[in-house]
Amino acid sequence: MTISPFKAALLGMLIAALVPVYWFIRVVDQRDDALEGLRGLNTEVVGLRHAARISGEMLAERDAIDQRNTKELIDARTENERLRRAVGDGTGRLYVSATCPASGSVSATAGTAGTARVADAGRAELAADARPDYFTLRDQLTQSRQMIVGLQQYVRGVCQRSPAHQDTTFPNLNERTTP
Repeated sequence: MTISPFKAALLGMLIAALVPVYWFIRVVDQRDDALEGLRGLNTEVVGLRHAARISGEMLAERDAIDQRNTKELIDARTENERLRRAVGDGTGRLYVSATCPASGSVSATAGTAGTARVADAGRAELAADARPDYFTLRDQLTQSRQMIVGLQQYVRGVCQRSPAHQDTTFPNLNERTTP
């Protein structure tokens, strides 16, 4: 069986026409895959930009909380130091809120059972050697308070805004198991 030259030419032209169609279809498929990959990357870029914006806002909030609490702590320590100097140089006094019970007061006449009483000599004042401890404790209390307030503000302003917190990082945290 022999093929006529016309049929062979027609078959050759058909094969020659089908090869570019095959490559065209393959290039179109590759283009579609690339476009789909590009759409996925664009979605990822949008997500990353959003995450970066949120992270920037959280960092700014953290810095604002830190600056505000640091300023309040410095102001409180400055006031405490001013009070310490005033007590130290005698321009101020450190008073203790104290009362003396009536049963412990001294009577006006030592041997008589009269009702007249001697008035208290004055307000109770902290002993001189205890004053530095008072101001040290006051400094420590101020620092502790500012640390607690700052941490509370950080939790409310930063941690509770984070996406990880919204996804319940510790789902079993509030559950109690009984044996």
